[in-house]
Amino acid sequence: MTRVWYVPVHDSTRVRDVRVAAETAAGHAGLDKDRTAVAALVATELATNLLKHAGGGQILIDTVDADLALPGAGPAPALQILAIDHGPGIADVSAALRDGYSTASSLGAGLGTCRRIADDFDLQTTPGRGTIALARIRPAPEDQRRRHRPRTDGPVRAGGVNIPLAAAPYSGDAWACVRTDDRVTLLLADGLGHGEAAAEASGAALDQLHHAAHLPPTELLGRLHTALRATRGAAVAVAQLDLASRVLDFAGIGNIGARLRTGDTWRPLLSHPGIVGAHRPARLPRCSQPWTPDSLLILHSDGLPSRWTPPPSVPLSALDPALTAAVIVRDSSSAARPVRDDTTVAVLTPSPDLAP
Repeated sequence: MTRVWYVPVHDSTRVRDVRVAAETAAGHAGLDKDRTAVAALVATELATNLLKHAGGGQILIDTVDADLALPGAGPAPALQILAIDHGPGIADVSAALRDGYSTASSLGAGLGTCRRIADDFDLQTTPGRGTIALARIRPAPEDQRRRHRPRTDGPVRAGGVNIPLAAAPYSGDAWACVRTDDRVTLLLADGLGHGEAAAEASGAALDQLHHAAHLPPTELLGRLHTALRATRGAAVAVAQLDLASRVLDFAGIGNIGARLRTGDTWRPLLSHPGIVGAHRPARLPRCSQPWTPDSLLILHSDGLPSRWTPPPSVPLSALDPALTAAVIVRDSSSAARPVRDDTTVAVLTPSPDLAP
């Protein structure tokens, strides 16, 4: 099941809650004592920055695995920490990222130190709309870590953000991305309802993905339909990229949204009515689209407003995919318009080395 630590940060008492959440999540991710301390420091500093510079925000912590460098490679677990706010933005990003830059009542670490000690770090800020900081801490040995830059080993990158409704411990949504040979398969599942029962349904979908990612999307959905009969069911969308032919196949059942960008054009990819595990359409045609060096795929659950529009001024392809997902969530919601459901956005994009 998808365990997410969601901590709204609106006063100083929540900074400790963030640190405790980071330490607990690090245990779930299998981090050792030293890397757990790094996670706690990064999370605490990000929470402190939310209060001092944005008047508050949210910290999201979960465990992700989306290393697509090698076909058939095992999962590469990491603790992912996101700090999201709707504040004024950062006026001087270079100064904010300078190692040791801080303010009087913070820990003295600063965003620069967070970037240095995390395995992955990325930042996006928009004047008047807010700032999002992303950090990942991996349990890999020191000599296997690559810092200060995106993971560009493979031809594509995947990332996502998962926000449970009302700060619940479990999200009914789940996403994963798996590479088998020359196929990369991205799946997003939204279990019916909320809470642990919904999380069991979406978790069952992810379990099947890891065993059957080689199947085309329509066949994989058939496998999922059988596997999810013992659960309350889920809406599921599957996108599979053939790296050799550069064709993206898509199929979905239920209310999972999908949009594919090619150049400056966004194209919706349509799912069909039904519930995986309960009501499957008799016929499920696949949708095939070309995948180009400037393509970008977004899958999202119905916690995101159905008529959201991609941010026009943010170069999404240049960001870490998880940061792209967080930008979409931030810019489609606000304190006055909070999310009304478990909300998940998953993104697939070419690696920066392959982008135009």
